[in-house]
Amino acid sequence: MITANDIFTISSHKQFEKTALKVFRFQHENNVVYRDFCDFLKVNPQQVKSLQQIPFLPIQFFKSHNVVSNNDPAQVTFTSSGTTGMITSRHMVTDVSLYEESYRKGFSQFYGNIEDYVVLALLPSYLERDGSSLIYMVEDLIQLSNQPESGFYLYNHDDLIKKLTALDESGQNVILIGVTYALLDLIEKHQFNLQNTIIMETGGMKGKRKEMIREELHDILCKGFGVTAIHSEYGMTELLGQAYSLGEGVFECPSWMHILVRDPEDALTYVKDGKTGGINVIDLANINSCSFIATQDLGKKNPNNSFEVLGRFDNSDIRGCNLMVL
Repeated sequence: MITANDIFTISSHKQFEKTALKVFRFQHENNVVYRDFCDFLKVNPQQVKSLQQIPFLPIQFFKSHNVVSNNDPAQVTFTSSGTTGMITSRHMVTDVSLYEESYRKGFSQFYGNIEDYVVLALLPSYLERDGSSLIYMVEDLIQLSNQPESGFYLYNHDDLIKKLTALDESGQNVILIGVTYALLDLIEKHQFNLQNTIIMETGGMKGKRKEMIREELHDILCKGFGVTAIHSEYGMTELLGQAYSLGEGVFECPSWMHILVRDPEDALTYVKDGKTGGINVIDLANINSCSFIATQDLGKKNPNNSFEVLGRFDNSDIRGCNLMVL
């Protein structure tokens, strides 16, 4: 039996690998969709001895199958955003406390105590639909901040400009988390000179603006907000963990997540650090669904295990969040 404590107290790569192999065998035994996928690849779980030998389920399976590793009813079902007519992903979460523990501990690992911040959220496209895992997370972080000034903003930019300016000038630490196009809309209306605010973009133009490369986007946002770096969050409907970038588009994972980069021409082999390939994510918080996901994102891994997201495979759906096309 693998517990939340086993997942969230990992403190070394050796411990991560040992736990990941246990999770792999558990999910092979209990997740019908994943077991069938492994059987198709003729993978014998007893012969899997390393992370590189674990099969990674293509993320598209979340659009066509119920990817679960137990028979418990879903406490919440997260759905991906998408344009009209697009088939969206469904992540059936049978124990939402794992998600809560994952993003709470993840935030703490990278940013410290949530109560030190006022959390302002500019996420109009997410607020206007049901089933967003991002809204679930941010809503909880707003509550946990224990700050009466924390809250969501839709299109009331004037109110947000006044609030953000006043808070920053008072010396209050602020995190403004926003969907990319909405952050651009905000700085077109007002130029800031922020000293105590972290700007965190979640990616996504939502069809509102043309996509642009990350360097260009972050340069525009830095100038518009008067900050030296733009932070980013890498998460998705199909995962319960998040990686964070504190600037320059370089992401780091919490201790229960790990990235491998597969060869774009051969999904069963891996490229060396610094080479571009498909991003495979191990997210042990996904114990009750599938912890081994082959995404449609392109990226590269650095020797210190940080990683960068560089684009998407051409034939994949455009995801509503996390990505600037390069």
